[in-house]
Amino acid sequence: MAKFVFQSPGKYIQGQGVLETLGDETGKLARKPLVISDEMVWSITGDTITDSFKNADIEFKYEEFKGEASEAEIDRLSEVAKTNDADVVVGVGGGKTLDTSKAIADNLGSPVIIVPTTASTDAPSSSLSVIYSDEGAFTGYRFYDKNPNLIVIDSGVVVNAPAKLFASGMSDAMATLVEARAALRSNGDNMVGGQPTLASVAIAEKCEETIFKHGHAAYKAASNGIVTPQVDAVIEANTLLSGLGFENGGLAAAHAIHNGFTSLSGDIHHLSHGEKVAYGTLVQLVLENSSDETLNRYIEFYKNIGMPTTLKELHLEDASFEDLVKVGKLATDPEDTFANLSDKITPEEIANAILAVSEISEGSK
Repeated sequence: MAKFVFQSPGKYIQGQGVLETLGDETGKLARKPLVISDEMVWSITGDTITDSFKNADIEFKYEEFKGEASEAEIDRLSEVAKTNDADVVVGVGGGKTLDTSKAIADNLGSPVIIVPTTASTDAPSSSLSVIYSDEGAFTGYRFYDKNPNLIVIDSGVVVNAPAKLFASGMSDAMATLVEARAALRSNGDNMVGGQPTLASVAIAEKCEETIFKHGHAAYKAASNGIVTPQVDAVIEANTLLSGLGFENGGLAAAHAIHNGFTSLSGDIHHLSHGEKVAYGTLVQLVLENSSDETLNRYIEFYKNIGMPTTLKELHLEDASFEDLVKVGKLATDPEDTFANLSDKITPEEIANAILAVSEISEGSK
């Protein structure tokens, strides 16, 4: 019997200046927050957050995140939370900070509040974390019974982050419909223990529609630190629509190939999550035998926002075929999501598709 499952965060707040409401919103859930972020993010947001908690008459404990969403860092911060009797975890920053915050809250059995400072991934709204080794290699997913209790995303903060992160978020979100359609066709599972619902596919469709419609104008505005209606539309697409779409619609090859790239060494690790997912999306489209028109539409969009579409731009121009087969082997691990596209595709076929994307992109100049 088919089981269709849909779940979502408790509350989502987005807009310019909403970071000032964090203290009041936190007070509706708990009174002793542990706040984590990295040093750079805290230098940008710390004063506003501190004032927000002071105005709400809430004392908080701040602890610096060391940069990797690993089990060791999760355990370290969980001990800090326990020592300080924290009753809510507030994660402020990018995807790895937020995934770590969700894991800490799960260890504590407490609520979690997510405060993204970029629109670079769809991690904020999901009920899972992507876990890495201390050295940065993908090791697996960690799933939770519920999504974050609250998401607060300040558009004014987002547009002051590097524009590359904004573009990276669009690239991550562009995979949403491509992967959800694959999961739907294969009767595959979504990320919350069921099959995709109609709502999840509709959200994924709106996500892609929004990015193709407003992405270029939003990227230009965000690159200049300007909040516009287009920027807010794309922030919502990158963060909420993509998050709801991928989690309830399912992942497939694009993210599995991203995970496969973590098996390689070198400068590819300097690329963002979204940059690698962009290339993985193109590889999935090739493996699906997509039309030239479809491939070129995605390639041209990615080029216009500075995302990698060639092996050189991935820093893999010197990678051997055996290296690319290694990517395919990790991507097709039974514990990953590649089977939502197909369980018949071999690592060698994936390697060939990785090569083909670069050739197609070079030819579309």
